[in-house]
Amino acid sequence: MPDGRQLLMYTGVHNRRREDGLLEEYQTQCIAVGDGVDYEKYEGDPVLIGADIPEGNSPLDFRDPKLWREQDGTYRAVVGNRTADGSGAVLMYKSDDGFHWQFVTVVDACRNEYGLMWECPDFFPLDGRQVLVVSPQDMLALGLEFHAGNGNIAFLGSWEDGRFTREKVQSIDYGIDFYAAQTMETYDGRRVMIAWMQNWATSNCQPLNARIFGEMTLPRELTIRNGRLIQNPVRELEHYHGHRVAYSDVLITGETNLPGVSGRILDMTVTVRPVGNAYHAFRLNVAKDGEHVTYIRYKPEMNVVRVDRSRCGIRYDVVHVREFQVRPRNGEIKLRLVMDRHSLELFVNDGEQAATFIIYTPETADSISFQAEGGAVLVDVEKYELDL
Repeated sequence: MPDGRQLLMYTGVHNRRREDGLLEEYQTQCIAVGDGVDYEKYEGDPVLIGADIPEGNSPLDFRDPKLWREQDGTYRAVVGNRTADGSGAVLMYKSDDGFHWQFVTVVDACRNEYGLMWECPDFFPLDGRQVLVVSPQDMLALGLEFHAGNGNIAFLGSWEDGRFTREKVQSIDYGIDFYAAQTMETYDGRRVMIAWMQNWATSNCQPLNARIFGEMTLPRELTIRNGRLIQNPVRELEHYHGHRVAYSDVLITGETNLPGVSGRILDMTVTVRPVGNAYHAFRLNVAKDGEHVTYIRYKPEMNVVRVDRSRCGIRYDVVHVREFQVRPRNGEIKLRLVMDRHSLELFVNDGEQAATFIIYTPETADSISFQAEGGAVLVDVEKYELDL
């Protein structure tokens, strides 16, 4: 706010009893003001209620506001909502002072195309485009681009005269544990995103005797390249780079370990190139011992990356495998892997795709191996320990 205070908008919930006796949870948007430590609720809360929702839309699913201040000093907010057809939408509101709000427009709606309820919307300009980020519930699978269940989508388009026009639709993250992504603009103008490293389907699958459960992804810098949303770890991660090990043009046939390449807290980039006859697959094994392994496998014939954590130590009957399409460059693929004890974040081809996974492997399982199947490959490896 102009006076230096911080303005928060959050979802409030209250129960109403229907005529048949059942309780329904109505969702409203509320305001609090504070200094970063202490906050006071606005005496006029809630500031957005059912009467502020377009006719036919549901006040039962009206949540997850994203608030920002425009350059002219006014405020905008986008809020997730469920429409009359039972699927999701994103509503926009505006305010001159941050306390008194009015409806502007429906930014976009699902129309039962991408899941049902759209949670945690975000809406921002980036590299000359406008980006709408949503986290849909109850998606159906669509090829290798969108998996079933709770997903994440970025719509790239234009925003003119209060109208959003879609031009590109893509997954944000192709892994298992990525939801509710939100962004912020840094002091130097970068757009940085962070998400919940979990999903609703596995949120109760905590390990036995776990002291903590749940974490957030690495902050990721966002850009647009060739019409696609690109993600890479924030450059500040380099400040935590420790001991470096590097190899160039290593010939891999069968399974190979490289001296100095092991660990569980690391930032490692592996570049893979074919050599001689075509190879069937390249496999990168991490968090490995005699019992455990999580692997990343690339099949050049299909241009598909597969991540499999089936043997990572999870004792729940949940999804363990994801596959997604990638785009090699003259037969070359680059895999950047950031690990932190029980997490694995993969960035392919300088951020064209990202995939996030929780793993529960004992920290003593720290072996890493490189494996060529049905031929040979050349690999470059650059691995840093992370001093966290």
